[in-house]
Amino acid sequence: MTVYQSSRSLAAPADSLTVPEFMLDNPFLQPDSSNPAKPDWVCFVDDATGRGIRFSEVRSRVGYLCAALHEPGYVQITPGDIVALISSNDIDYPVSCWAVHRLGGTIAPMNPASTADEMAHLFRLAVPAVIIVQKESVALVQDAAKSAGLAKYGTIVMDTSVGPTSEYPPTIGSLVAHGKTLLPFSQPALPPGEAKTKVAYMAFSSGTTGLPKAVCISHYNVIVNILQAEAITQVYDPELRWEEKRHRPGDVCSGVLPMYHMYGLLMNLHFVFYTRMTLVVTKHFNFEKMLDSIARYRITNLMLVPPMLLLICKHPAVKRYDLSSVRTCIAGAAPISAELTHNLLRVLPGIHFGQGYGMTETCAAVSIFPISPKVGVLGSGGKLIPGTLAKIVKSDGTLGSTGERGELYVQGPQVTLGYYKNPAATNESYIEDGWLRTGDEAYFDEEGNIFIVDRIKELIKVNGLQVAPAELEGHLLDHADVADAAVIGVPDDFSGELPCAFILLQPQTASEVKNDAQAQKKVKDSIFKHVSATKSRYKWLTGGIEFVEVIPKSPSGKILRRLLREQRAVPRAKL
Repeated sequence: MTVYQSSRSLAAPADSLTVPEFMLDNPFLQPDSSNPAKPDWVCFVDDATGRGIRFSEVRSRVGYLCAALHEPGYVQITPGDIVALISSNDIDYPVSCWAVHRLGGTIAPMNPASTADEMAHLFRLAVPAVIIVQKESVALVQDAAKSAGLAKYGTIVMDTSVGPTSEYPPTIGSLVAHGKTLLPFSQPALPPGEAKTKVAYMAFSSGTTGLPKAVCISHYNVIVNILQAEAITQVYDPELRWEEKRHRPGDVCSGVLPMYHMYGLLMNLHFVFYTRMTLVVTKHFNFEKMLDSIARYRITNLMLVPPMLLLICKHPAVKRYDLSSVRTCIAGAAPISAELTHNLLRVLPGIHFGQGYGMTETCAAVSIFPISPKVGVLGSGGKLIPGTLAKIVKSDGTLGSTGERGELYVQGPQVTLGYYKNPAATNESYIEDGWLRTGDEAYFDEEGNIFIVDRIKELIKVNGLQVAPAELEGHLLDHADVADAAVIGVPDDFSGELPCAFILLQPQTASEVKNDAQAQKKVKDSIFKHVSATKSRYKWLTGGIEFVEVIPKSPSGKILRRLLREQRAVPRAKL
């Protein structure tokens, strides 16, 4: 039986630790004034203002926020509460997360760019007791909460401003200020083993049904995935020479990945904090501003997605900025081509560069390119991180050996708990003996590098964000001119994939637009607006709209997307 595993070992963490205990109370991370190697380092820098916040201040702000939110009569968080966090990147994003965790709550990160309808669905699924929301999205959240039928919930505005404590909704800043006047909050200890079942984050992942599913991620999942990433990258390995290290305490890392996405939340936030790097927190991605930040803050480590790498390779503005400080770049969330890798290394020669592979259901990472060689194997998602097992299951149910393709199954302590209140979906993906079916077609080479060939699942990945074809197909059927619809992903150099719709028109509409290019354009524009008016931008039909005479389906009624891809001569995206 061919089961693959990492060649590096992993020391399992205590199973009674919460994330903030591991991050903030850990003697290994806490500053020591008598030890120059353990300074009170600047953890986060606000890209816009240049304001830095050190470890001691992060810990204090978490404590003050806990004290304020523990007090009865204010916006109160009690054990078991689900707290929706709807915000772009902010210095107080981790402060909010860790304060809620200390109070025994669960953070449900949500995309602030969601539409009111999309957010209402998430509210109906999670039923948050408290909503922490950026100022720009307060009105949207109120509309979504009303639509979702949330009878009672507290609101906190993600803002550092300090107003009267009687003001509602309060800001993070006013709550922190109020907490300073209160008795300190003492976090209750978890009994042994509870960190493995207590949910720290509820992350949303689209499913083939088209409706988002909430992945339950335990405190243990988060902590162990941080340690797995550290082990394979050897950050604290005393036997690895300083000049060979990819991540070093004191390094400066870009913070442009959205923290509501698992790649940004786990790797770009928690992992960077654990490795004592400084994270330059950027509210919204803007390419030229990112270049300016690299030069201004002398950023050494980049964590990016393929569209950002493409801009580095092709955008003329790159030549105007000094990027010589960059020593490491990691790509994730979507596949990258060998050509893109070569082009990037021409712009940033000599850097550590490679890919990782993971999914929300594995907390984040399954594989990462190892320290040696400096550049990961082209097309590979790296090697399994310590503590992870994997196997390739072929279509006939047998296990694939080296070079053979099949569905990737993974097992490890980072595999999450399942889908919230969705036993059917949980039982489909989380199977016996702790194995997770990834839905990805993959193979391993003789050196243990993993290659993701294709997505068996029908999800479309746009800039690392998942789009469920069924969601768009169901919405398209509500259009008066649409008789049937099918959606596939088409390759795009910038976004990875884009949604493309094949439309079977109603007979009368089909007759009216036949041989009339202007009429066809009018109907296509109407269909496009039907989607763009109610769906997030990454779900728009920017891959095109095509009229067809039939939507190919199997005898059971399943859409045969393979035939549509062949019809358009569109290969699936490959690494």
